[in-house]
Amino acid sequence: MSEQLSLLLPVWAGDRPDFLDAAFRSSVDAQTRRPDQVVIVRDGPVPDPLVDKLTELAKESPVPVDVVELERNVGLGPALDAGLAACHHEVVARMDADDISLPHRFAVQLPIIEAGADIVGSGLVEFADDPEELGALRAVPTDPEEIRRRARFATPFNHPTVVYRKALVTGVGGYTDFAKMEDYLLWAKLILADARVANVAEPLVKYRVGAGAYARRGGRDLLRAEIALQRRFRQLGFTTRTQFARNLVVRGGYRLVPEGLRRSAYRKVIAPYRR
Repeated sequence: MSEQLSLLLPVWAGDRPDFLDAAFRSSVDAQTRRPDQVVIVRDGPVPDPLVDKLTELAKESPVPVDVVELERNVGLGPALDAGLAACHHEVVARMDADDISLPHRFAVQLPIIEAGADIVGSGLVEFADDPEELGALRAVPTDPEEIRRRARFATPFNHPTVVYRKALVTGVGGYTDFAKMEDYLLWAKLILADARVANVAEPLVKYRVGAGAYARRGGRDLLRAEIALQRRFRQLGFTTRTQFARNLVVRGGYRLVPEGLRRSAYRKVIAPYRR
C-alpha cells in the first residue's frame, strides 16, 4: 500500500539560505519519489535573507509547504515536536537545513516503511564544502537485532536520514526538550516500545561537516548532557548497570579528551566510519 510522506525540516537563525536551498531542492524537487507535504519549522526569529529564502521555496515548491513559525528559539527537540504536530501524513522524513538528499532516497526508504518497518535510517557520507567531494561514510547496523544491541552504547540511526511513523513517535512522547541528545533518547524509547527498526547500508544523505564539528562533540556541556542521557536510559531500563557504567566511562571520557583524539575515537568506537 502506497504511503504519503511529510518532510520535516527545522530552520534556525544560524542556517544559511544557500545551504537551505540545496537541502530543500534535493529533498523535494530532485526526488524520484517526492514527499507529499513539507513542514518547515522556523525555530525563532531568523535574518531577512533566510525569511526571503523560505518564502521563495514555499512559493516555488512542487508540493504543499507549511511553515510553523515559533516566536522564540526553543531548540531542536521542541521544534521538531511542533513540526510533527503540523505533519498531515502518518509517515514523516527528517532532513536538516544544510545536508543533501540523494535523488532516490525516498524511493528506497518508503517501500521499507510500507513493508512494515516503523523507522528506517541509512548510511550517510560526509562532505566539507563541495558536495561532490565526499569524505568518510558513517555506517549503520542493518540487522534489527544489531540495531537494538548497538543502541545500548551508541546511536543506531543517523538522525538526518530517518523516516518514521508519526503515531509511534508521538506515542512515546516525541523528542522532548533533551538538548543535544533528543534523537538518541527517542530511538531508545522507540526500541523499548518494540518499534520495528531498519537501516539501509547505502548512504542516502550527504552530511555537511563544518569547521569545529569534533570540537562541538566535546566539552563540559556535552559531558553533562551525556551523563543525563545515561541516567535516563538507566531509569527507563534501557541499559543494565554494567552498560551504564561502561557508557559513563567510555562515552563520558570521550567528551573530555583532546579534539584530535576525539576524532579518532568517534570514528573507531562511537560511530564507526569507513571509506
